[in-house]
Amino acid sequence: MSRTALWFRSLLLPDGWADGVRLVIVDGRIEGLMKDAPAEPGDERHEIGLPGLPNLHSHAFQRGMAGLTERRGSTEDSFWTWREAMYRFVDHMGPDEVEAIAAQAFLEMLEGGFTRVGEFHYVHHDASGAPYSNIAELATRIAAAAGETGIALTLLPVFYLHAGFGGLPAAPAQRRFVNDVGRYGKLIEASRRSVSSLSGAVVGIAPHSLRAATPEEIAQILPLAEGGPVHIHVAEQTKEVEDCLAWSGKRPVGLLLDRLPVDERWCLVHATHVSEAEIDGVAARRAVVGLCPITEANLGDGLFPAQSFLDRGGRFGVGSDSNVLIDAAEELRLLEYGQRLSLRTRNALARTATPSVGRSLFDTALAGGAQALGAPATLAVGHSADIVSLKAEDEALAHRHHDQWLDAWIFAGGRRTVDCVWRVGARLVSGGRHIHRESIGRRYRQALHRVLQSS
Repeated sequence: MSRTALWFRSLLLPDGWADGVRLVIVDGRIEGLMKDAPAEPGDERHEIGLPGLPNLHSHAFQRGMAGLTERRGSTEDSFWTWREAMYRFVDHMGPDEVEAIAAQAFLEMLEGGFTRVGEFHYVHHDASGAPYSNIAELATRIAAAAGETGIALTLLPVFYLHAGFGGLPAAPAQRRFVNDVGRYGKLIEASRRSVSSLSGAVVGIAPHSLRAATPEEIAQILPLAEGGPVHIHVAEQTKEVEDCLAWSGKRPVGLLLDRLPVDERWCLVHATHVSEAEIDGVAARRAVVGLCPITEANLGDGLFPAQSFLDRGGRFGVGSDSNVLIDAAEELRLLEYGQRLSLRTRNALARTATPSVGRSLFDTALAGGAQALGAPATLAVGHSADIVSLKAEDEALAHRHHDQWLDAWIFAGGRRTVDCVWRVGARLVSGGRHIHRESIGRRYRQALHRVLQSS
């Protein structure tokens, strides 16, 4: 049995900020929580504490592509031209490279304030498209990267069978992603085994999109979720909306709501291009919208109507998606700034009951991310001790207090103000640096050299 005690001058709890908080952590879980308590001899002392944020949507391998697609092509660049570059990158990754790149991405997530990741994992097979002898070989490598870095994992193996609406045959470049319904069931079973040794791991399912899976196929695989998370890309691009309308006469989100039992287990990733009726429907079903503002900006996707969605009681979380830049505060900042630019207003996502926009963003993303990833994220007795501390001495946080710390972290400080990060009570980040940064970074650079040298 392991036992540690942490003392925070101020800590954000489910009912708000509390001062002089002493946490007793036994085997990674909070066993005791005392407010207005003095620090005791041997306690580890910190100034500002927050629950770690969930990162509800990641493709970890794409961290290795960061910065490699920022060059204008001979035609107009878009998500679709970026996707071709991604396919070429995928062709040169083996299991060792997948694991090394994922470890680097997960390390950076922890350093940036995320403590759980929803890994939307769709590269399953070898370079020829044949399954590995262990069908979940690459899922096992993702689990190994999570285990090494210490990040909590919600693994979302992707069901991918088609190249477009109406069940079009998959393209050769998609060969590493493809499983039929029967083989996907075996993949889910093997993926559950691959995460069995990880503390707090969750396995859900992820039909890639309505382009890659028909509504009938999605209905067939839903029982495999066993009550857990269901994630899907939807309505990310205007071309996707146009193609869905041409095929079915309905928009993607509307089709999803009409044909499938979308509920609070579901996370609709992006949902960028939605009608008023569709956002009403998503809010009514209590599903979470997974927003990835850095990637959505990088790919030129557009802006989700977040203010209107929140006004309807909608739920959202944030993710790092392509991992072109990994920073929890930056995702929240860009989400707010996108709304300000499109609506020409300020403090767009603050709520009447929570006038601090930083606090409103944080609370909403914390709750939405926890719901989407199937694991609690608040700091309470019985919960995992997943905590982020901020550098009180950083200039961005100087002479701030409580919600002002969140406003300053998100809008003025960012990842440089993250000090320590704990997962299940173990301190993984100190002074903003992961305890295994050197060895993981060295292996990442070696893996990236092999991938790019062979491409």
